[in-house]
Amino acid sequence: QVQLVESGGGLVQPGGSLRLSCAASGSIFRVNAMGWYRQAPGKQRELVARISSGGVTNYADSVKGRFTISRDNAKNAVYLQMNSLKPEDTAVYYCLARLKSAGSAPDYDYWGQGTQVTVSS
Repeated sequence: QVQLVESGGGLVQPGGSLRLSCAASGSIFRVNAMGWYRQAPGKQRELVARISSGGVTNYADSVKGRFTISRDNAKNAVYLQMNSLKPEDTAVYYCLARLKSAGSAPDYDYWGQGTQVTVSS
């Protein structure tokens, strides 16, 4: 059993900052890629940022230069520092971890429960 627990969402004014955290726990052999996705009302879930086990990152064009993804492999954790937030960043943010629960097991994607980020004055 694997769990991803997120924290750090909330209400912030435009131009403000938030930091999201997500930690994976349970039966984990190795965590590969980790990432953050978001889903706004009436829209499909979209990739925000992704980081490989080696630290290679990629970002959605809409957040480049404003958001930074990082990870702590010792804690099986991933973070998203969000600066210069805009109203269009308002969404539920979901953490994803692609991991193996055992050495012989295939990679599997696990999702967090989601955390609400609202950018409004």
